[in-house]
Amino acid sequence: MSNFLPFALPDIGEEEIAEVVNALRSGWVTTGPKTKQFESDFSAFLGGGLESISVNSATAGLHLALEACGITEGDEVITTPYTFTATAEVIRYLGAHPVFVDIESDTFNINPKLIEEKITAKTKAIMPVHFAGLSCDMKPILEIAKKYNLKVIEDAAHALPTKYQNQLIGKLESDITVFSFYATKTITTGEGGMIVTRNPELAQRCKTMRLHGINRDAFDRYTSSKPAWYYEVVAPGFKYNLTDIASSIGIHQLKKACQFQVRREEMAKEYIKAFEGLPLIMPALAQAGDLHAWHLFVMRLDESFKISREEFIQKMVELGIGCSVHFIPLHLQPYWRETYKLNDEDFPVALKNYRRAVSLPLYTKMSEADQDRVIEAVKKIVCG
Repeated sequence: MSNFLPFALPDIGEEEIAEVVNALRSGWVTTGPKTKQFESDFSAFLGGGLESISVNSATAGLHLALEACGITEGDEVITTPYTFTATAEVIRYLGAHPVFVDIESDTFNINPKLIEEKITAKTKAIMPVHFAGLSCDMKPILEIAKKYNLKVIEDAAHALPTKYQNQLIGKLESDITVFSFYATKTITTGEGGMIVTRNPELAQRCKTMRLHGINRDAFDRYTSSKPAWYYEVVAPGFKYNLTDIASSIGIHQLKKACQFQVRREEMAKEYIKAFEGLPLIMPALAQAGDLHAWHLFVMRLDESFKISREEFIQKMVELGIGCSVHFIPLHLQPYWRETYKLNDEDFPVALKNYRRAVSLPLYTKMSEADQDRVIEAVKKIVCG
C-alpha cells in the first residue's frame, strides 16, 4: 500500500546527518569525542550535578544499573508487568527475580498502594516504569524505598522530557534513571540509551562495567598525550558502549527534545478533542506541575464497543493506518508465566487494560493531514 501511514518514524534532520558525516571523516566511529559531548550535553539538559553514562541500549543501561546497585542471585526487584520484557529480563541476567505489582487503570503505571505488600526480606530494589511518557507517582515510591532501604532504578525509556512535580525525570532522588534512544522514542540515536545518577560510585561502576570491566576509559587511553597503553580488568564486564556515530545523532536530537514534546502534546490534544463523545477511553493527562512526554498515545476501546481490539486494528490497517499495542503484559508471556507460575487474572487491571488498548500513530514527522487521516479512520470504524 503506497500511502500506508506507519505507526512511527524517526525525525532526523540535516544537522544530524552532517554531524554523522563529521564523525565518519574524523576517524572516530566508536566511543570518542562525540559521545563525550553527548553525555555532557545530556547532563546539562537535566541539570543539578548529575552524571550521564551513555550505553548502546536502555536494556544495557538497566542491566548495568542493577549490577551497580548490587543486585545479585536470589534478590527480588519489584516492577510492573505492564512493560516491555527488557525491564524484567535484566533482573534475570543477574539471577534475581522480578516481583510484579499491578497498575493503575488510568495511567497504566505501577500502583504505589500495592507495592508494600510485595516487599520481603529478599527485596532489594523497586523499578518503576514511566509508561507512554507519563510519570509514575514517584513520591510514595521513594518513601517506601527509604522506609525499607531499597534502591530505586527508574525505567525512563518513554520519559524524555517528562516532569514529575515540576522536576525532570532523571533529577529525582532515585539511585539511577535509564533513558532509551531507540528508533521510535521521543529522541533517537537509532539504538542507544543513557544512565543518569548523582552517585559517583554508581557512575564509576557503570562506566567500568560498560566496557569489559576495564578501569580506564578507552577514549582517554587513545587520546592521551603520554603513553597510556596500560589498563587493568577489574571485573568481568560487558560490551555496552555507545558509538560516536550514534552520539552524533543524539547531540542534535537532544536539542530538539522540548520542541518535539510540544508537537507531540499538540497532536495528543487533537486526538482527544476529535474523539470526544465516542466509546473510547482517552489516555490520562499529566497532573498540575507534571509534563507528559507523549511517547505513545494509548487509548482504550470502551467495553460497549461493538468489535474487538484485534478487529479494530485490522480495520485500521485496511484503511492504510498502522497501529500497535503497548504492551502484552509480562504475566501473559510464556517465559514469565511458566517460570513464576502466573495466571492471567493475577494482575486484573493490567489484563483489562491490555485487552482494550490501542496505540495510534503519534510522531513529529506526521503532518496535520496525516493525523486527520488517522482521526477519520477511527471515526469511520467507531461510527460504522
